Amino acid sequence: MSTAPDTGHSTLFDDLRDAVEAGVSAAEPASLGPLCRVGMVLRALLVAVSVTAIGLAFSHPRPLDWALAMGSWAPWVVPSTLLWLLLACAAGQLLAQRRPDWVAPLQALAGALAAALVWLVLDQWRLAPRPSTLLAPALAGGALALLMVRTVRWRERARLPATAAAQLADLQTRIRPHFLFNTLNTAIALVQHDPRRAEEVLEDLAELFRATLGTLNRASTLAEEAELARRYLSIEELRFGARLCVRWDLDPNAASARLPTLALQPLVENAVRHGVEPAARGGTIEVRSRRRRDRVLLSVTNTVPVDAPPRPGHGIGLASVRERLRLLHDLDADLHSGIIEDGRWRVSLSLPAE
Repeated sequence: MSTAPDTGHSTLFDDLRDAVEAGVSAAEPASLGPLCRVGMVLRALLVAVSVTAIGLAFSHPRPLDWALAMGSWAPWVVPSTLLWLLLACAAGQLLAQRRPDWVAPLQALAGALAAALVWLVLDQWRLAPRPSTLLAPALAGGALALLMVRTVRWRERARLPATAAAQLADLQTRIRPHFLFNTLNTAIALVQHDPRRAEEVLEDLAELFRATLGTLNRASTLAEEAELARRYLSIEELRFGARLCVRWDLDPNAASARLPTLALQPLVENAVRHGVEPAARGGTIEVRSRRRRDRVLLSVTNTVPVDAPPRPGHGIGLASVRERLRLLHDLDADLHSGIIEDGRWRVSLSLPAE
């Protein structure tokens, strides 16, 4: 009885699937991360003010009375919410690894503590709304904090399956089959007359696959992402020769900025596919980073071929990077792309420096 030869295709995708499942099982929703993000500050303030406004609308049906009541309650609601977020974030930092089961209760308790402290300060200045007892604001602050903590944790758990499915689809198309075959053919051709270079090509390819099959929920740094992109481009330079010109202009002060794993490589791959490969004379890719105070600006720019029709694409890869940036940095990072003044295509990222 004969059996079909093993091409290795199923093994590769089994490894991809195992990596995704491992990432999901390890990705227990963190109590720390979401509450420390800029986007959470805006959402928490919006929820706190909205709940207060709705509650006061029942007890103050007249618009003027309601507006006056909001004016007297806002000096308590806004500082209490900000102080709660500060205390909740600190609790997460101190206990997320040591006592993760304590984090949510302590974050809810921090809401009660923050509400009571701000109430005491306002009461000293005769600015606290009535009644003046501490029990009511403490209970209100604790209940609202518990609601927010539970909602955040539920959202984190709810989006894990969708995130894992998106990551699996993303990984399965990360290294295109024809790129793999071209790289292996290049290495085979180099074995005879330049075995050392052939070994380097295979090492670069192995490093790219290692990153692809690595931990999905781990953040990388700009320095690590730049190294992976260099390995990818060094392989492509063997194929395109003088047609591919790469310029690097990286700021050392931006090297520690956090990026999703394999965020830069798809951007330079897009630049090769759409800016260099279709052009008879090739093209130029420029990778640039700059640190501006507490922000890092990263851009990948490529020439646009004038002698070839535009290729469809860009959208899926950019959408994947944008979504993973959002998962890592929430509203504190953004990605923009388009034609710039000199006719080149540029993808620009803005993210926190640390």
